[in-house]
Amino acid sequence: MARRRLEDDEHDNRDRWVVSYADFVTLLLAFFVVMYAISSVNEGRYRQVSEALVQAFQTVENQPDRSSVVPPPVQHPYPKMHDRNVPLQGMANDIRAVLDPLVQTGQVRVTENARGVAVEINASVLFASGQAELAEASLRSLESVAKVLARAPNPIEVEGHTDNSPINSPVFPSNWELSAARASRVVRLFAQAGVNPTRMGAIGYGENRNVDTNDTPEGRTRNRRVVVVILPLEEPPKP
Repeated sequence: MARRRLEDDEHDNRDRWVVSYADFVTLLLAFFVVMYAISSVNEGRYRQVSEALVQAFQTVENQPDRSSVVPPPVQHPYPKMHDRNVPLQGMANDIRAVLDPLVQTGQVRVTENARGVAVEINASVLFASGQAELAEASLRSLESVAKVLARAPNPIEVEGHTDNSPINSPVFPSNWELSAARASRVVRLFAQAGVNPTRMGAIGYGENRNVDTNDTPEGRTRNRRVVVVILPLEEPPKP
């Protein structure tokens, strides 16, 4: 009996590896099940991405080839002026170029600020003292400016300014009338040179907006001026 019990114990000890092996196989099976599940999820995601890409490329391929129907670009000195404000910097440079001799002598100043581009022309370049008729020598310069202005739809204000020297003539009772007449004369020339009259306005400020002192001859000369102000576009022009 003792020998048989010993043999039974030895047989049980020899078969214990089966339990461990079964546990190992179970764990291994569970591991592969998890791996398969993960790979299946990723495969689904990859399939979805792949199908989306294929659909996107097919959409692009099905679109018509527009390269053959796009018209050639329109040549324009200010290509974006109908979408946004005219590039005033370019206009300022063009005006500086056409008035370069007067810019060099200081008789014309072209400045840029938040309001727009201001072309300040000394009145002695344009008019005789106390007069509002343009001097013959100034016509060509103003016509050159008008050609630049006519390219763009920007609003334009022409301002007339005087010094504080009083005037009282049958034509101009005060500096108000003189400054307004000078501004109007420049506007009329611009219109004759091709600038749309609906874009322009003439303003006479008289002696009330000086840029220099009236106590010196140089200051009074600076104050007697006509200023062409090119304003930014507020909205795209009507067709």
